[in-house]
Amino acid sequence: MSTALIDYCRTEIEALKEARTFKQERVLEGPTGARVRVDGREVLMLTSNNYLGFANHPRIVEAARKALERWGNGLGSVRFICGTQELHKELERTISAFFGTEDTILYMSCWNANEGLFQPLLGEEDAILTDGLNHASIIDGIRLCKAKRYVLPHGDLAASEKALVDSQAQRRRLYMTDGVFSMEGEVGPIPELVELCAKHDTLLVVDDSHATGVLGATGRGSAEETGVHGKVAVFTSTLGKAMGSAAGGFTTGPAPLVELLRQRSRTTLFSNALPPAVTASSLEAFRMLMEDPSPVVRLRANAAHFRTRMTDAGFNIPKGVHPIVPVIVGDTAKALAMSAALFDRGVYVSGFGYPVVPQGHARLRCQISATHSTADLDEAVEAFKAVGREFGVV
Repeated sequence: MSTALIDYCRTEIEALKEARTFKQERVLEGPTGARVRVDGREVLMLTSNNYLGFANHPRIVEAARKALERWGNGLGSVRFICGTQELHKELERTISAFFGTEDTILYMSCWNANEGLFQPLLGEEDAILTDGLNHASIIDGIRLCKAKRYVLPHGDLAASEKALVDSQAQRRRLYMTDGVFSMEGEVGPIPELVELCAKHDTLLVVDDSHATGVLGATGRGSAEETGVHGKVAVFTSTLGKAMGSAAGGFTTGPAPLVELLRQRSRTTLFSNALPPAVTASSLEAFRMLMEDPSPVVRLRANAAHFRTRMTDAGFNIPKGVHPIVPVIVGDTAKALAMSAALFDRGVYVSGFGYPVVPQGHARLRCQISATHSTADLDEAVEAFKAVGREFGVV
């Protein structure tokens, strides 16, 4: 066996450790929630996408258990070979009803949904316009597509309109943006993009992974939050965050577009069908949210409380309403060291640095849940204040 590549890996790992930017996974000893057990002790969970607390909700767990008993563990193959189960179709219909769209296609993840979106729809004569801070899954999906690319400065509407004008000779055009930019907790300019794309005959697609079940009065995402629900044609999103925090993703939109994805999207044609337990628990999550959107209200209140207290304590917190609350500290090694110090004080929060975020913008990304109590959040703030003083951040 050649050792050159293995030696390279070993050298790179040592370099990461030397730079104090090596990321160490922590092993949870039970289900996720407002508090979790790690390394034999209970800590406050502040780094989870379990926004609504559905991940371990009794109704979600029971739905998964019943699905295993009725439908088994899975089809063992892809849907177009083995067929599909009625459970999958029911979830697709429910998602369409939730978003007010015509049809929905399921994937094993939103990464797969984004990776399988562009190539079936766009060719060399077409154009794709994409925000420069879009998620890595969008970037990788665009790389698989031969359309002409316009990578736009983040949030720059003037640059967006110029690119729409410059690309008007292309046959078809698609504009892709995150609904919420996950490292920033920032809601995208969805109303302005709706207007621009309508003006320039361009299809707008919004990845609402961190907005589904999170934003808007009823959890219907960034379009509802910004007052344009029903005006965005296509969404991609995940079942693996607010909606049960397990796995799965989807694309929802006009029926002809979704049907073409069923015929040509490689990440569904060549991937196993979503497991019944995940499908059923996701279906139950949508039912719960449509029955009672109060967890969304609690989530917003918790996020506002934490943002206010952290800002008052002197931390650099970008303005916003989202339960992703970035605490900007600048240096990657400092962010990771602060994460470790906070864990020692009983608060589990992740540090992020380059290349996940730009140089000089390292941060601790706090993620608030509807299941956190005010006392939980105040406890986290006090731990942050102590660690912040220790590292000279406040």
